[in-house]
Amino acid sequence: MPAKQLPSNRRAYLLAALLLLALCLWLGRSHLRFDAHTFAQQFHSVSWLRIALGMACIYASHLLRAVRWSVLLAPVRKTPALHLFPAQLIGFTAVALFGRFADLGRPWLIARRLHTPIATQVAVYSIERAFDLAAAAILFSLTLAFAPRDTPHHAAFARAGALSLAATLLVVAAALTIRFSGDSISRLAHRVLHPISARLATAAAARVLDLRAGFRTISTLSEFLAALALSLLLWTGIAASYLLSATAFRASPHLATFTLSATMLLLASGLGGSLLQLPVLGWFTQIAVLAAALHGFFAVPIETATACGAVILLVTNLCIVPAGLLAAHLQGIGLRDALVESSQQ
Repeated sequence: MPAKQLPSNRRAYLLAALLLLALCLWLGRSHLRFDAHTFAQQFHSVSWLRIALGMACIYASHLLRAVRWSVLLAPVRKTPALHLFPAQLIGFTAVALFGRFADLGRPWLIARRLHTPIATQVAVYSIERAFDLAAAAILFSLTLAFAPRDTPHHAAFARAGALSLAATLLVVAAALTIRFSGDSISRLAHRVLHPISARLATAAAARVLDLRAGFRTISTLSEFLAALALSLLLWTGIAASYLLSATAFRASPHLATFTLSATMLLLASGLGGSLLQLPVLGWFTQIAVLAAALHGFFAVPIETATACGAVILLVTNLCIVPAGLLAAHLQGIGLRDALVESSQQ
């Protein structure tokens, strides 16, 4: 039986991204000042214990995601969190290997495991992402807005905190609006977008209804508070993994004393770099974004910043791959086939 292939448009996107990267490297070749030997030396004095602890934080955050999914799914079907944990591992492994295109693999995997409609799991996925955004914004707001005044770029930190707080309030307002007026917003989105693209209008309207269905799964204040607490806890774990990865570079005076407020700004940069993550290529773009943030905001030498970016990528993205591949093997799931089928669904 022939292997299923990724849609041709995605292969075209990947090729275009590779060509764009090659063009950028060629145009900037005269400005590159990078010492490969110095870069390699950065790994000689790293604390592998801190790196291992950072990985443990990431695994714990994925377990908390499974617990949160169980809480959000409870009004429809009560499911132990441990039954959902393998899907989290496999789903994030697919994202690490195939890029952000694979992000909808988790609801498909859970629907397949629990024999439930995929629309139900997409609704949970939608509310999960809303909680992620709100929790991250709350942590950014509290940390950056109250950063010590002697912190480098304090004014930029304070502005970032204020913007993050405004984004939090905007997310809350949007969630409440969709929760109580989802039908009207769906029709409005379809009417506004239909002249541009009928397919886009239909997809946007359906997405709004998915969000409304997701928000309606939270029927009590205790469920909302539990989901929010889990979201804050798991994002604290992600921030801890960034901080542990940075301070693992003990020989660097810039990184050995890295602060929590600096970590949150770096985390925001890392999230921005992962939004359009592409297969394999996304690893290097994410390292580049993190290195640019470390070098630009904190004057970390470019070789050290690049080494730190590579370690953060390993800890936060790639360390989950062995466990995800093992879970997929035990459940008889092919990652590529799962990606194609979830995309079709």
